Amino acid sequence: MGVFPFSKRRQSDEKKVDSPPSAQEDGVTGYGSGEGEVDEPADDLHRGMKPRQLNMMAIAGAIGTGLIIGTGNALKLGPAPLLIGYVIMGLVVYIVMVALGEMGAWLPHKKSFSGYATRFVDPAMGYATGWNYFFKYVIVLPNNLTVSGVLISYWLPDINVSVWIVVFGIAIILVNLIHVSFFGEAEFWMSLAKALVILMLILMCFIIALGGSPSGFRSGFYYWQNPGAFAPFKASALGQSVEIGGDKGRFLDVWACLVQATFAYLGTELVGVAFGETPNPRKNVPRAVNQTLLRIIFFYIGGVLVLGMAVPWNSDALAAATKTKTSGLSSPFVVAATEAGIDKLAGAVNGLLLIFTISAANSDIYLASRTAWALAKDRQAPQILQRTNKRGVPIPAVALSSLFIVLGFMNATKGAATVFGYFVSLVTVFGALNWVAVLVSYIFMIRAMKAQGVPRETMPYRNPLLPWGAYFALFVTILIIIFQGYSAFIPVFQIDKFMTSYIGIPVYLFNIFFWKYYKGTKMVRPEEADLVTDRRTF
Repeated sequence: MGVFPFSKRRQSDEKKVDSPPSAQEDGVTGYGSGEGEVDEPADDLHRGMKPRQLNMMAIAGAIGTGLIIGTGNALKLGPAPLLIGYVIMGLVVYIVMVALGEMGAWLPHKKSFSGYATRFVDPAMGYATGWNYFFKYVIVLPNNLTVSGVLISYWLPDINVSVWIVVFGIAIILVNLIHVSFFGEAEFWMSLAKALVILMLILMCFIIALGGSPSGFRSGFYYWQNPGAFAPFKASALGQSVEIGGDKGRFLDVWACLVQATFAYLGTELVGVAFGETPNPRKNVPRAVNQTLLRIIFFYIGGVLVLGMAVPWNSDALAAATKTKTSGLSSPFVVAATEAGIDKLAGAVNGLLLIFTISAANSDIYLASRTAWALAKDRQAPQILQRTNKRGVPIPAVALSSLFIVLGFMNATKGAATVFGYFVSLVTVFGALNWVAVLVSYIFMIRAMKAQGVPRETMPYRNPLLPWGAYFALFVTILIIIFQGYSAFIPVFQIDKFMTSYIGIPVYLFNIFFWKYYKGTKMVRPEEADLVTDRRTF
């Protein structure tokens, strides 16, 4: 996934790290009349994202099928490791968000995560981060559209899934071409619907656990004792199976849930891309970050807690649900309702899941196009991608991102669908690598502030978990990236699972070294890091 060179003239194509760009070069013409507001030229991204849209995206924008469906496999390991995994990774993702929030409130720019990596670490890291993030979302885009078609097949099985890929694909392209405020409005209502759905499912499981279901059974924390808080760790592959109990089995349970929780939380950082298109970042960025904390506690941690109270890990219905293709029937929340005597919830959840997948596909185009635009602004992608129309929409970048929708047609044949599934698995790790880029960029920014004598108190938003929390989150995230492919070794080595789990890492490293070699980039020295451009005056 390396990207071909775009020019061989280093001096004209890439700003030197030790010569920070001026505000004019960076697309900022000056400070606006309002506190913390910035004016932008007509040919730039516009700050048209309304605060309520940003806040709702922070609350529910990234909630997807990982929580509604993916928790089923994790629950089979027991309610305790499920809760532990989501609590630990919830803390990690919150630290990632507050680190991004501190940078975004103090030095807000429109170049997304790759821009911070270029500015504080090394242009090569910004290049690799940007392109890997772009490929992640243009690959999962057709996958989300395919899942949307599969969900509709629940009611209309005679219509080919490819038809729905075209229908939904055209719809989300139009949403992304109109104006960022229109995209924000669409995401606002879909995120609101997702928040209400999650709230409904959590309340349902809580009521079931308290004995409010037709069966009248009050489970409470009964399932934590019988069959128990931890399940024996089980794995099977290539005709072989293994069951591991004791401390080793409990450790593997927790680790498996940590990995599952990581991929359920991926995408939480999407609101960070929208920071560049929201007015008054000094005020709105901290508010959006705080909304993220509420989402983690109430939706994710609250959701898995009540799920573990309502469904035992040894439930036959749960085992059957995890083997069902994506639909309402595969959700552990539907299992909780069915086990409690509540019928006909599968169809409703199936419809609600459709909102999740369409919202995800809509966000995929937005994230990919803004990432491509940011790369072009840093002269790490073809310059045509930085062009915007008078409404501030990067038309060429949206068009490039939309082209990847055609990959969804690969799912029409079994062989091609298998290959496409490998691509989706391959790029998933890019999301975790992006967390690493955010945390490393933040640590390098703090290092530059110390070297230049800039006190942290000058920042408009500071979180008590930082800066030391960034080292903890970075350590945990790197561990997850290194060992997330553990299942490729249990019970026997599986080459296909190993490759899809780890090949993304050398791809990322290749892009870093490729750009360093081609452009001769150097790491940014702390004394020379740009702490001026886009900086607020208070």
